[in-house]
Parts: sequence; C-alpha cells; structure tokens
Amino acid sequence: MTLSSTQIWVLILACAVLTALIKGFGPVLLGGRELPGWFSRVIVLMAPALLSALVVTSVLAHERSWSVGAHTVGVGVAGVMLWRRMPLVLCVAVAVGITALLRAI
Repeated sequence: MTLSSTQIWVLILACAVLTALIKGFGPVLLGGRELPGWFSRVIVLMAPALLSALVVTSVLAHERSWSVGAHTVGVGVAGVMLWRRMPLVLCVAVAVGITALLRAI
C-alpha cells in the first residue's frame, strides 16, 4: 500500500498536532506540582530507549520483514567503534567502507 502525497501531509500534520497535545498535557495535569524522583529518572531514560528502537528498526527492517545484511554489519561496526570512543567521522567512514565492501562481494 502506498500513500498519496496528500495522505502523507495529513499524517505529518496529525503527528505534529498529537505531539503538541501530548506536550501540553503534562503541565495541565500536574498543575505546578513536582514529579516524584523515581518518575523523573524513568522519563530521562525514555529518549535513549526510543532512539535505540528507531535505530534497530531502521537497520533491521526490510519492507515487512526483518533482515540482516551489509548495512547491519556496517552499523554494528560503527556502534562498537563509537562505544570505544573513536571519532564520529572515522566511525561513519569505516561503516560506509565495510558496507560497500560487503555489498561488492
């Protein structure tokens, strides 16, 4: 199923409105009260978890199935290099090189 450009723009607009509503609910529902410490610690962890989920699905998803390919290996190598505190530009260059090499084979 493909979406028309009108459907895509409606979807983008709906996501923007929904995001604004969600951000507005917090102050309205709390009414100036402080959040408990445990809740604040959980909220802080939600952004990295969401980012990780987006990265995993973009690396492993192919249409309607899961797949592992050259791009997955490249991202994995870059992730390990970043974990080892190597420069970002070097990590991207190595990931691109490895991905291209594996696709050429």
